[in-house]
Amino acid sequence: MGSEQRILIVDDDPLVSESLAEFCAREGLAPEVAPSAEEAIRLLREGDAAGSAFAIAICDLSLPGMDGLELAREIARSHTRTAPIILTGYGTIESAVAALRHGAVDYLTKPLIDAELRIALERAKRCQTLLAENTSLRTRLKRKASPEGIIGADPRMARVYELVEAVAPSKSTVLMTGESGTGKSLIASAIHERSTRADGPYVEISCGSIPETLLESELFGHVKGAFTGAHADKKGRFLAANGGTLFLDEINSASPGMQLKLLRVLQERRFEPVGSSETTEVDVRVILASNQPLEELVAAGTFRQDLYYRINVVKIELPPLRDRRADIPTLAEHFLAAHADELGKTFAGFTPEASECLSRYPFPGNVRELENIVERAAVLAKGQTIERRDLPPHVLEGDDRGLMRASIGYAPEPEGSEPGEWIPQTLGDALRTPERRIILQALRANAWNRQKTADDLGINRTTLYNKLKQYGIADA
Repeated sequence: MGSEQRILIVDDDPLVSESLAEFCAREGLAPEVAPSAEEAIRLLREGDAAGSAFAIAICDLSLPGMDGLELAREIARSHTRTAPIILTGYGTIESAVAALRHGAVDYLTKPLIDAELRIALERAKRCQTLLAENTSLRTRLKRKASPEGIIGADPRMARVYELVEAVAPSKSTVLMTGESGTGKSLIASAIHERSTRADGPYVEISCGSIPETLLESELFGHVKGAFTGAHADKKGRFLAANGGTLFLDEINSASPGMQLKLLRVLQERRFEPVGSSETTEVDVRVILASNQPLEELVAAGTFRQDLYYRINVVKIELPPLRDRRADIPTLAEHFLAAHADELGKTFAGFTPEASECLSRYPFPGNVRELENIVERAAVLAKGQTIERRDLPPHVLEGDDRGLMRASIGYAPEPEGSEPGEWIPQTLGDALRTPERRIILQALRANAWNRQKTADDLGINRTTLYNKLKQYGIADA
């Protein structure tokens, strides 16, 4: 291998580091030295970011702070283009096995023998070459495939696919807008899977589902004793996503104070955990989503203008399902096939009447609601075809006006009986849909802020989430 291949030597003993560096230079490698795992990680990140990743890392087992095993595991997880070798002066079978389990490609004991080190370096080079070829293959396959789980031929969705492919390889912040249930989480995941960070962590959090008092701790972590109940240090989502992607959903629900903290971490890539004065630096690609137009919130003074300009780098707008009705049959068939596998059933599809009902329904819960409706139909269907009768009453009505009629026990359509004819059912069943309608109205009035909706309805957040899942409005 040529001198362009870089090797990182991590050892707190300067004599060992210098000796290894001289040997590696003679072997045609470009050595660089780090006295600690923390410094090694910094150099690894800089190399990855600059497109000149280290091919090999020789890591001493005993290091100050993070030890060699932890470093090897971090390299295997977040720096996959680098092949780690563990080096120790106290070799045991147990430590050798542990090193290999943590991602090391070889294990050497001191004092080093030139022949053994040369063999280990050649083995690491071959391993690094295979890793690079595998990464290249995965990248080519991802480019050929359409975004995972994203289905539809509507021109607006085609534009979404184009934006996903264009923005994925970059480091740019992405802002997604669209109603709840339109698939923002899928888009965020697809961007991550197509990025250079695909082998890193992907972390997502819904800002609207966490009380304001806990959101800061969830995002930035806290130290023991920071507040009542903080019995131990906790790593926040930003640190958990280090080297990968963090998806912040419902960013519109963040308070002004939280918006200011987010602005700082997006600009400086650093923060302090709750209760700590120590600054933590992170390398995170951030994707955000809002189910409300942020421009309107900025105009109303409830969303910081500087944060909006900072996150509105690349904007992806997801259309509601009612605006791309041609995709409904394709999506329904996809969900039916998925749930058929889970249920161990075989389905031939939907009858024309059932498809017509689905195409006519406005889907206030968008794609998520469609999936829940199809799952319900798959569970209840007695034959191998989903029929009209397998769909919920409010879908049979075709619009929100049918919710009330269906809910109080009246036939959804005459079909041989007079409109308004009573259908025998329990009071509990009869009250389900008016409750669903009330929850939907409250959500819309509160801009889909779940915490405020729960407060207005006089129920706790857990009860609301259970009802959202029960009625196919949103996942809990």
